[in-house]
Amino acid sequence: MRKIVPEVIERYCTENTTPESPLLRELVAETYARTAFPEMQVGHLEGALLRMLVRLIRAKRVLELGTFTGYSSLVMAEGLPEDGKLITCDIDPQVTEIAKKYWSRSPHGKKIELRLGYALETLKTIEGPFDLVFIDADKENYVNYWESCMPKTRSGGLLVVDNVLWSGDVLDPKDRTDRAIAEFNRHVRNDKRVEIVMLPVRDGITLAWKF
Repeated sequence: MRKIVPEVIERYCTENTTPESPLLRELVAETYARTAFPEMQVGHLEGALLRMLVRLIRAKRVLELGTFTGYSSLVMAEGLPEDGKLITCDIDPQVTEIAKKYWSRSPHGKKIELRLGYALETLKTIEGPFDLVFIDADKENYVNYWESCMPKTRSGGLLVVDNVLWSGDVLDPKDRTDRAIAEFNRHVRNDKRVEIVMLPVRDGITLAWKF
């Protein structure tokens, strides 16, 4: 993944962000050692932002699409109150085994529930409302995920979408995934149900506040 922000600036931002826990650092190391695409992990800077967003809106229920090895689930669970709940959806039983191992070692892991299966089908079985929704799954279904999650998000809730800059390829989309993300960004920009801001954090994040 190409960097949107110069690496030296991202490193400086990371150095001036609250450090991640030893458990999260261990999870990062194992993800890089055992998975084919470790860059799929949100990482320290974006994770810290997600945790802060959970805290700022006083979220008690969070929905996540795209678990991978569980970093984002765990860091958002850290921001939830003791009686908070995070439901995370993924299709890969192997990488999510890594996630479950680390959740079990955290006092916040009890707040996380994993649902395995095709997310669009799983979403039909999940009832809202949610305070925050984080979308970071297969990019070609982003519009479908958005439309499925919107009615499950409370008024005043937040939808957070990852990879909206796609290494800058949205500026000149060529392949199927480039075009899917560019179309998603247009879709969200024209959605009158939300107020949005796109941030150049890591690979681009859109924050959408639902009216």
